[in-house]
Amino acid sequence: MDRMFRVLAFWTGIFTVMFVIGDMNNTALLFLVQTVFFLTVSYLKLSERMYMYLFGAYCTVFMVGFTWYSNFILVPGFGH
Repeated sequence: MDRMFRVLAFWTGIFTVMFVIGDMNNTALLFLVQTVFFLTVSYLKLSERMYMYLFGAYCTVFMVGFTWYSNFILVPGFGH
């Protein structure tokens, strides 16, 4: 399971690089934080159950943040 967190760190790292190249620095910083989190957790040698709990907590935080952003921050049709 620790290898899957390294895979998540790899892909969020790829997204970080792409966002830096695209001059989207705030998003790149967000993905860099996720990359560091996944890489750090992958080397903790936790039990598989704890890795699943952490991933479930990560998914919950993402959904709450995404819902909050899309309801209160995002302006529909802005910039078109």
